Formats: sequence, structure tokens, C-alpha cells
Amino acid sequence: MEAKKFKVIIVEDVKLELKGTEEIFRHEIPDAEVIGTAMTEQEFWSLMETGVPDLVLLDLGLGGSTTIGVDICRNIFKRYPDVHVLIFTGEILNEKLWVDVLEAGADGIILKTAKTEEEGLAMIRKLLSYIPQNNLEEAPYVDCTDPIDRLEDSLNEIIPDSPNKPYDMYEVISAIVDNGEFLEVQPHYAKNIIIGFARFNGQSVGIVANQPKYLAGVLDSNASRKGARFVRFCDAFNIPLVSLVDVPGFLPGTGQEYNGVILHGAKLLYAYGEATVPKVTITLRKSYGGSHIVMSCKQLRGDMNYAWPTAEIAVMGGAGAVEVLYAREAKEQENPAAFLAEKEAEYTKLFANPYNAAKYGYIDDVIEPRNTRFRIIRALQQLQTKKLTNPAKKHGNIPL
Repeated sequence: MEAKKFKVIIVEDVKLELKGTEEIFRHEIPDAEVIGTAMTEQEFWSLMETGVPDLVLLDLGLGGSTTIGVDICRNIFKRYPDVHVLIFTGEILNEKLWVDVLEAGADGIILKTAKTEEEGLAMIRKLLSYIPQNNLEEAPYVDCTDPIDRLEDSLNEIIPDSPNKPYDMYEVISAIVDNGEFLEVQPHYAKNIIIGFARFNGQSVGIVANQPKYLAGVLDSNASRKGARFVRFCDAFNIPLVSLVDVPGFLPGTGQEYNGVILHGAKLLYAYGEATVPKVTITLRKSYGGSHIVMSCKQLRGDMNYAWPTAEIAVMGGAGAVEVLYAREAKEQENPAAFLAEKEAEYTKLFANPYNAAKYGYIDDVIEPRNTRFRIIRALQQLQTKKLTNPAKKHGNIPL
């Protein structure tokens, strides 16, 4: 049976007299089916009625008209939430155009942007190299020249001594994946969570990681939606998931409450719980409370859950916990601050480590940070023959 082709609609500026984007696309990516090319917004929506594509390619040209591209970006997900958008522009950028493009990316509408047609097409080829043609195929595999037992000594020192000091999760990702290559998607949207594709020993995987450098890596409404959609995408295409966890909780505040942070957080929980692909989780530092649950924990059908020695798996951090547990007793002390500091040290010693969680079976092993790459690869190899099916039903009831 012939594999289903990747469907594309192209939008380009009518004022430009460049070589046809559609012709270039057909030549460079023959596996794609170009539904058509639109030069006005009306033409675009007409094409959408004839067939919903997998990708909309916006060629805005050399600082050309921004109206059609921005209008499409801001409206397409309202009607077709599963369609992806890729923009590429000319070398000479109109400042307002680039601001509009970045704003659209900050809204979570655009996966990636490119400055030239060549860069855009190369980006598409790279993206498709990680994704199988359909859900019946396995994730693509390429020959790996990066040693599977490569040790990264820098990871043993990457976690700061202070639990409140950030570090860059991108450094962790580049240190453990094949040849340091990571294809991030939606980099401008919800920067407190990182999603993208990489390879371990040649096998394509999807990576979900908290980013301590942005909002301390907390989960908010946007991060939860971003992570949930990516997890479901990987599960739909049989792409294994690797989660790198350092999350202190959900972002507090009335703004998040009014925006339904619990509802959106439940989407991430549902996506991980529903996923039947191999799931490997590494807890690097913090994993507290409800955010621990939604980040592919063992209780949520995580397959292999590892932790670094610096991991803290608990209901909440020590400072917050002692304020709840000992607030009344502290008022009766001559030196409340010293009393709370003593209780915080006790709490930290008991719970701010991975060993208590491992005792209850929530962690499969505490691993040396520099050996993370090898342990992930070995876990993925163990899970290669994983077969798991969800209960028969019409569809799930995801909290939309």
C-alpha cells in the first residue's frame, strides 16, 4: 500500500517575481503533496476547504506584505488546531514583519521560522527525517557514529549548589544526544518548557524538558499546552519520549487561575498517561507536587524513571513545607527563624533526595549524571519491543 503523502499548502506574496516556491518544494521534497499555492487570504481559505494540509508554508518574500501571513497565523489554529505553520522570509527583513513573525511564534502558532527558502526547505527535510510516514511505521533510524557509552563529566557539575540558582537545560540536552544535534520546535513560545527532536544511538526520540533559566522551569498554562501537544504528536507517530525534569511546581497567581492552569496542566497529564510509546524520564533536580505527577512520573505509566543524586522528589520544597508544618510552633519559639531553619534542614535531609522515592518504587535507579546518555540508550533498547494498547473506546475525554 502506498504511504500517505505529507500535504502542504503554500502562501506567497503576489507582488513578488521570484522562482515559484511550489516548483522548488516539489523538486526538493518529492514525498510531499502540494495541494496548491495561494496569493491572497481568500485563495488560502478556499484551498483549506478542498483539503486540510499537514503543513502551511508561508513565503513572505523580501520584506513583502505582512498582512496575509500574520492574518493566517493568527486565525489558522482557531479553525484547524492540528495544522503546522512554517514561515520563511527573504534576506532583507522588514522590521515590522520580523516583529509580527516573532509575536506569532510567541503565541504558539508557528513551529519554526527561516530567513531563506533554502533554509526553510532544509528545515523541513530535517524535521521529516525524525518522523515516520504514518503511525504503522517505527521511528526513523540512522547510523550513529557517536559512542553510546560516551561520558560527559561536565554534567556532574552542571547543577548549582544553590537550589534557587538556574542552569541551562540546553547544555544538558546537547551533552547527551547524538552529536549534540537537537531540533527544537516552538522555541519562542512558553520558553519554560523545551520540546524538540533528537536521536539516541540513531533512534529518533522526542524530548520534553523543563528550562530552569526561564521562570525557574515552572509549568504554566502555555507550557502545559505546548508539552501536551508535543507528547500526543510523538505518541501518534510512534516516537519514544525522553523527559528531563526540573520543575518546582505550577506557576501561582490569579492570572494563571483565571486562565485555567489546572485544566491545561491536566492536558499534559492526560497526554503522558495516554501515550503508549516508550517513555524514559530523568529527574535532574526538583520534582515537586502536582508538577511531578504530570511530568511522566512512574505512577503515570512511565517506563523507566531515573534520577540524578541531586534530585528532590517531594510534595514541595523544604522552605515551603516547614512553613506549613511548623508555623504555629515557630511562633512559640524565642528565635522562629532559627527554629524554621533547623526544621528545613531536617526536611531536606529526609525528603530532598531521590532515595526516599526510590524506596517506594517511584525511581528505578539513581544514576551518575555523566552516564545519562548510556542509561537512556540502554532503556530505549530495553523498550524496543514494548507493546501497549489502551482500552477499546470511541475516543478519550481529554480536558480540552
